[in-house]
Amino acid sequence: MKKIIAATIGSCVHVAGTMNFLSLAEKEGYETKFLGAAVDIDSLIEAVKAEKPDYVGVSYRLTPEPLRELLKELKEKIHHAGLEGIRWLFGGTQPTAMVAQESGVFFKVFDGHEDVDEILGFLRGKVLLKAEDYPRDVISRIKSKYPYPILRHHLGLPSLEATLEAVRRVAESKVLDVISVAPDQNAQEHFFEQHKMDARLDGAGGVPLRTEEDFRALYDAAQRGNYPLLRCYSGTNHLIDFARLLQDTINNAWCAVPLCWYNALDRRGPRAVRDSIKENQVVMRWHGQRGIPVEVNEAHHWSLRDAHDAVGVAAAFLAAYNAKKMGVRDYIAQYMFNVPPDIAPEMDLAKMLAKIELIESLQDENFNVYRQARAGLCSLPGDLAQAKGQLAASAYLAMAIKPHIYHVVGFCEAHHAATADDIIESCKIVRGVIRNTFLGVVDITKDSRVLRRKAQLIDDAAAILDAIKSLSPGAQDPLADADTIAKAIEIGILDAPHLKGNPAACGRLVTRTVNGALYAYDPVEKRVLTEKERLARILDGTGISKVV
Repeated sequence: MKKIIAATIGSCVHVAGTMNFLSLAEKEGYETKFLGAAVDIDSLIEAVKAEKPDYVGVSYRLTPEPLRELLKELKEKIHHAGLEGIRWLFGGTQPTAMVAQESGVFFKVFDGHEDVDEILGFLRGKVLLKAEDYPRDVISRIKSKYPYPILRHHLGLPSLEATLEAVRRVAESKVLDVISVAPDQNAQEHFFEQHKMDARLDGAGGVPLRTEEDFRALYDAAQRGNYPLLRCYSGTNHLIDFARLLQDTINNAWCAVPLCWYNALDRRGPRAVRDSIKENQVVMRWHGQRGIPVEVNEAHHWSLRDAHDAVGVAAAFLAAYNAKKMGVRDYIAQYMFNVPPDIAPEMDLAKMLAKIELIESLQDENFNVYRQARAGLCSLPGDLAQAKGQLAASAYLAMAIKPHIYHVVGFCEAHHAATADDIIESCKIVRGVIRNTFLGVVDITKDSRVLRRKAQLIDDAAAILDAIKSLSPGAQDPLADADTIAKAIEIGILDAPHLKGNPAACGRLVTRTVNGALYAYDPVEKRVLTEKERLARILDGTGISKVV
């Protein structure tokens, strides 16, 4: 086990940075010892002789002028004591770090602007300079940093040129690990039938990608900085062709596909719900056969449309269950917080913990689950200063589930599409939050109210899943049967208030937020419905929900 000892020198008593560094080192398996604050040079040299460490950390955060003489003395006494074989480290401010660099004493100088990636890389003996120094697939990237989450952010500006420049700048900033390319709706739906595109909608919702070369240009633009991985939203038409395109051009880090959406249900395409479920399952299987991780974007589509929490939990399990059934080996489970925006943080956390328990019950030697957390887009206010606060607050709450990936949602998204500057700033805000949570926080996952709500949601989700199974007792596996799932949507077992009037759904569900959680609600009786009551009204023999 390697040993690091550290101290502040001169009259500097600012020890927080030194203690944080030693804490990181200890978590990485180093033996550490803090020698104290304002340690004189002679005492430091004697301690080094006695401890025989591999590294000595020296910190000084006051004005730089006195440091020159201190380091001159240190250099002389290192030489006289024969301690040149030990690696000396320095931590301070940018001005003091410049003095330290000039002194020639130090193996590594930290000026306070390093991120956890660089510090962890140093402690693990890795120098991250070129492409091959960085993990080139998402699972390896996760494992290289966990328990620190890797960061992703989506990027798609209305022109290809602006998007390419933004990708370059974000990559060079080294603030994130994965750039999620957001194509415009024309590209998602009509890339392989471009004669059907409406030119008036070019750039709507993302970057107008029209050729394979456009995708390759995005990949090339990211080959700098910390060499972020690229991924892209799935197509809503010609799904396998689009998946193959992404794999061949940007080496798609993982697939993101819904189970029940991108069709007539959300009006993002003409496909029937039943057909799209089958096609989405084929997409999952295609990626599973190739060892490509899959994220099934399902639960939050229901929650964004004000489905109550129990539906969101059941849908999360249903998505993961189908991914496993289709042969996916590495599953990325997305947990979108702040949906709806008025959900109480403790109830939000309970919902996520219920999802985690159900989804991770599926894990075995052939199915690995990775947690991805993010803020809900609708929770970000248009006021940019308040939005920054919301981004930080949401990230802080999300760290309670120990995510492997944190999907940063730019603070500006309720105001305008995120530029490179917005993305960099948003990622830095989240990185600051992550750094603080690793100093030690109260484990709110153990709160009694959180645990009670979690248990209730697990029971409610089980009731929903049992109701779905009851629709097709003769089916080999009702939870992976497209006809059964589509029927569950048609009669309202899976439903959402925003689907009212949609011929592809039931649309009769009414929900209300009560004490910070979202429940099914009877507007006639003016009361919350238990999940068993709601399901009994649907499955009473009529096949139609009595909730109006």
